[in-house]
Amino acid sequence: MKLPIVDETTVEELDLPGRGLRWVVTNENTNAQHCTMCVIRVAPGQAVRPAHSHPNGEEVIYILSSSGRVMIDGVVEPVKAGCAVLFPQGSIHMLQNLGNEEMKVACFFAPPSDLSTYKFFEDITFPD
Repeated sequence: MKLPIVDETTVEELDLPGRGLRWVVTNENTNAQHCTMCVIRVAPGQAVRPAHSHPNGEEVIYILSSSGRVMIDGVVEPVKAGCAVLFPQGSIHMLQNLGNEEMKVACFFAPPSDLSTYKFFEDITFPD
């Protein structure tokens, strides 16, 4: 039996607005039935764009490196390495790296998600 272990460096990185994204845990590569997980890299000063929500589920992010801020339904709070953040189902959210180093974030979704399940909000940005 092959164990469902995935080395993130073996997964293709998608170049998306404000971030690089690797889908590390999916049904296709681990047979996961109830969740998905990705890792994103956000360069200093960049924000994950556009603002978006997950109408069908929740997302939890865990900041692995750097610091910045999140916005959830218009409320902005600081985050740093070691912080976990819940994006409730349907909440409109964004993440920005305000640190001097690349921000690395693990993102967990339940039920399983992919970019096709996101709802995007091009007109919503971080306040100045």
